Amino acid sequence: AWTNYKGPLPQVETLLRAIHKADREGLRPGDYHLRKIEAILAELQQSYEFRRKHNPHQIVDLDLLLTDAFLIYGSHLLYGRIHPEEIDPQWIANRRETNLDQLLEDALESNQIEEALAGLLPAHSGYLRLRHKLAIYRNFAETKGWPTVPPGSKIRQGDRSKRIFILRHRLAAEGFLSNTGAKDLALFDNDLEQALINFQMQNGLETNGVLDTPTLEALNISADQRVRQIIVNMERWRWLPEKLGNRYILVNIADFNLEVVEYKSPVLKMRVVVGNTYRRTPVFSDKITYLVFNPYWSVPHIIAKEDILPKIKKDPDYLMNQKLRIFEGWGASTREIDPNTIDWNSIAVANFTYRFKQDPGPQNALGRIKFMFPNQFDVYLHDTPSRELFVEKRRDFSSGCIRVEKPVELAEYLLRKHPDWPLEKIRYTLTGSDFNTQTVKLSEPVNIHILYWTAWVGENGRIHFGADIYDRDTALDAAIQEPPPAV
Repeated sequence: AWTNYKGPLPQVETLLRAIHKADREGLRPGDYHLRKIEAILAELQQSYEFRRKHNPHQIVDLDLLLTDAFLIYGSHLLYGRIHPEEIDPQWIANRRETNLDQLLEDALESNQIEEALAGLLPAHSGYLRLRHKLAIYRNFAETKGWPTVPPGSKIRQGDRSKRIFILRHRLAAEGFLSNTGAKDLALFDNDLEQALINFQMQNGLETNGVLDTPTLEALNISADQRVRQIIVNMERWRWLPEKLGNRYILVNIADFNLEVVEYKSPVLKMRVVVGNTYRRTPVFSDKITYLVFNPYWSVPHIIAKEDILPKIKKDPDYLMNQKLRIFEGWGASTREIDPNTIDWNSIAVANFTYRFKQDPGPQNALGRIKFMFPNQFDVYLHDTPSRELFVEKRRDFSSGCIRVEKPVELAEYLLRKHPDWPLEKIRYTLTGSDFNTQTVKLSEPVNIHILYWTAWVGENGRIHFGADIYDRDTALDAAIQEPPPAV
């Protein structure tokens, strides 16, 4: 495939040129037999110069190594280097597909190796923008990054401190501030406050313009760490399908936000509440197929025994106040139980067999509407009576499902092609005193992608870093750092 009787064909040089650029994609050129291939080529070149016959064993090795290098590198560009399910069972990838064998044959015949490999890259603008930022942050890292701001008390506008001088250099190093305009470099002036606010905004922090503990911790994350964070998130882009859809809903768990996208442009944005650290929201793609107004809540068994049972033991009126009913058995043998007939203090978590169901109403944990995309995790979007949680900066308070800030607006968008459901009817159904449960099937299912990005680039070109709330970056980074299998 790669040689003839004279030796290596031009396609070899083309492939090596492509592999040398693998670091642009957050991959390691050395993972693709680069050292062995270049060593064989050097020996073959010596044989040619000294007019010795090529060693046939070397030719065979070279051919196999080049083919394997193309297929492995191509698979990493197409599917990702890591299989997410191997490190996180709550992460379902929806990879792109192609016939790499046929791609290699065509590329060899047309001598378009680089073009064939480039065609395997994710075409999403989010990936391309991250790739651009990777080069910038690698440059930061290679030029010694930025200074570490010493710990100390809070600093705000008007304060004067030696730490402020270091803070200026730290923000300037990442492009948030120019040092040249300040007359007093030890004074916390208005320009420095605005630079710090911009930094806080891009790092998912409270935008108070104060050098507080969370801001200090984010400032002191090294450029090397940021490079690895960008690489981790570029890998996640390779786990996505080729097309997200002409219109879709995207939830970024780590950013606690949802946006509705139409033809690559956001048309609706809102905050969300996601699963806490021990009941994590999974990552997967699906389709919203129907909505339920004024839903019942069939309480998941783990929540019933771990959350609700202790509350019942503390407050005998808890079930009545929350309009929770108790059931025993399944199917035709299901029967409702009077809670007063149960000695709750004698029931342990280990032998808990009852089921709870919450009636529709203002106290219902799902609020007045849920947005359904049936899946193996039993996760969905829903309204919530706990509106106060949306003002929190970090919003991981749920038991896995996703609570949405603007349920009316989302329902209106999804039902916009349903003449039977004008905005007035939606609002009346969601705010009125009638709690009748109604299910509405969408005429056109809408794609939903629940993702976990801790580094992403906005439409304005600014990179954002989010907190790794589930410690998923750590696991993926460790897997990426593993050396390739020995050959």
